[in-house]
Amino acid sequence: MIGVLALQGDVREHQRMLAAVGARSAAVRSEAELAAVDAIIVPGGESSTMDKLARAFGLLDPLRDRIRAGLPAYGSCAGMIMLADTLVDAIDGQQTIGGIDIVVRRNAFGRQVDSFETPLRPAGGLAARAGPAPLQAVFIRAPWVEAIGPQVEALASIETGPAAGRIVAVRHGLLLATSFHPELTGDSRVHEFFVEMVRAA
Repeated sequence: MIGVLALQGDVREHQRMLAAVGARSAAVRSEAELAAVDAIIVPGGESSTMDKLARAFGLLDPLRDRIRAGLPAYGSCAGMIMLADTLVDAIDGQQTIGGIDIVVRRNAFGRQVDSFETPLRPAGGLAARAGPAPLQAVFIRAPWVEAIGPQVEALASIETGPAAGRIVAVRHGLLLATSFHPELTGDSRVHEFFVEMVRAA
């Protein structure tokens, strides 16, 4: 059972994608619902709002505790920000769940009007699972990864343009994060990769 943090953001889109790859899902809005799942997805949305709501619902510390204890987690866009240990350009007082040893810059690609799509070539473990075909990636007010720790694997990077070389997908143990939104495309390979991580765990 994979939970989708349902405080804000594209919850239903992730649940539809999980159903498409044969996984059960449940919306998570409380500590009791969090305790009932085997993994968690932190969806795209607005990271500072998600942080405030997680604290208001009493979920931030339980999320931190479960992830430290080995709960597999996947964050897309704002979810990547929420799972990052360190933020650049955070708003005053903004907190994260943490767990992934990365430095992430919020809104690195610009404002909503700067949203774009681009193909990405999978790398590392994602390439081994997803194959070499490019992923069509949707970026909406997206972050990028400025630095990764020694145990973090880069899974995809921007290949062209002024952001070429910027890392936009990572794995750190049982934690996965993407700057982009695979739940908004018809390509299920990132979700399949995460479901395999959960089953292996």
